[in-house]
Amino acid sequence: MSRKKILLVDDSSTVLMMERMILNKGSYDLVTAKDGSEAVERAFAERPDLILLDVIMPRMNGFEVCRKIREDEAMKGVPIIMVTTRGEGENVENGFQSGCSDYITKPFSSLELLTKIESYLGEERR
Repeated sequence: MSRKKILLVDDSSTVLMMERMILNKGSYDLVTAKDGSEAVERAFAERPDLILLDVIMPRMNGFEVCRKIREDEAMKGVPIIMVTTRGEGENVENGFQSGCSDYITKPFSSLELLTKIESYLGEERR
């Protein structure tokens, strides 16, 4: 069984480190990006199986990144989970309108994050 690749996108190295610690328990290949432009480049170069995407970032916000990735036919089916402090209704709505598959607000529990990821990647916890 091949390892699933997850792209972690956040301008906070603390959040990236936390996500990495949570996901290292699974057998995932992790790729990171620190801003919106890098996220788009990495998404197209790496072709991840799932993307965890922050909203408020330099150079391109998460909504713009999401729309840009969804323009690519090959990337339309890749689950994109927004992970952000912006839990207001209009931001959640904007996320789904931009093409995200799911929306988690920070701070999140590791169980919540893992459960969502596993449900999208069709894996069960051992």
